[in-house]
Amino acid sequence: MLEFSHRIGDPEGLHARPVAQIAAEARKWSSDIIIGCAGRSVSARDLMALMALGAHQGDTLDVIVEGEDERAAAEGIRRALSL
Repeated sequence: MLEFSHRIGDPEGLHARPVAQIAAEARKWSSDIIIGCAGRSVSARDLMALMALGAHQGDTLDVIVEGEDERAAAEGIRRALSL
C-alpha cells in the first residue's frame, strides 16, 4: 500500500476537468485507488463521487493506492493531480 497527500492549488478547486483526468488515470490501473478529503473517502474511478468531495483550493487530498501495480498507479495519479 502506498499513501501520499496532495494540496489543491487550482483556484477553482477539484472541478470537472481535473476530476475527469483523475478518474481516467485511475481506470488504467488494477490497483484500488482511494482519494479522501475532509473525512470522506471515495474511489478515484468514480467521477461523481470525486466531484461530491467538494474539495477547494488549499484543501489536502489523501490518496491511498493498493494493488499489483500500485507504484505505477500512484505515479499516474500524482501526474493527474498536478495537471
